[in-house]
Amino acid sequence: MKLHTTLYNTFMLLALILLTHCTNPSKQSQQEELPNENNLIKINDNSIFDGKTLDGWEITQFGPQGPVTVSDGKIKLDFGDGCTGITSTRDVPKVNYEITLDAKRTSGNYFFCGLTFPVNDSFCSFIVGGWGGSVVGLSNINNESAINNETKTTKRFENNTWYTIKLRVTPKKIEAWIDNDKMVDYAYKNGELSIRNDVNLSKPLGICSWNTSAELRNIRLERTEEK
Repeated sequence: MKLHTTLYNTFMLLALILLTHCTNPSKQSQQEELPNENNLIKINDNSIFDGKTLDGWEITQFGPQGPVTVSDGKIKLDFGDGCTGITSTRDVPKVNYEITLDAKRTSGNYFFCGLTFPVNDSFCSFIVGGWGGSVVGLSNINNESAINNETKTTKRFENNTWYTIKLRVTPKKIEAWIDNDKMVDYAYKNGELSIRNDVNLSKPLGICSWNTSAELRNIRLERTEEK
């Protein structure tokens, strides 16, 4: 009888240990399940980058471009000789839409986000950090690049710092923001829109850097109401 009691107690102790192990995963396992807050990946119905692949995009064959890879929820545009970037393979609206993304420069001194986009039957590019690293504006307006046209402004950008970029196209205007600062408010009926030959392969919708390494994440496109 005593032997049976001892065996029973041993069995119950082992069962308790096993149950505790199953319901309380190790600290290491818990840490692995926690999201990496540094990535801040936001996937929703308007996302056009899934954070894992280039599905819906293709690497733009500029020629001497640098490597393009996806990891940790980011698209990495490595340093190339000229432009390095991606072009959308989706159908995109020509007006009444808004694009947002996060971008950062990791090395280099030129633009880390050249966002080429459609405006009705024309195209234009929003340049962030060009011409030495600080110029922001639209290229081209009346065949003039951002450095020379009325949309030019400047902003200091720090390497390895994320900036949220938003672009809105309406039937009357092109508007753009960096973080909470409005950088462009242009009534395009007043001028001719075009793009530089360097980014012609970015049409209809593309993002690239110039002689600069950059990272992109949280790319979204949302249709907006006509204004």
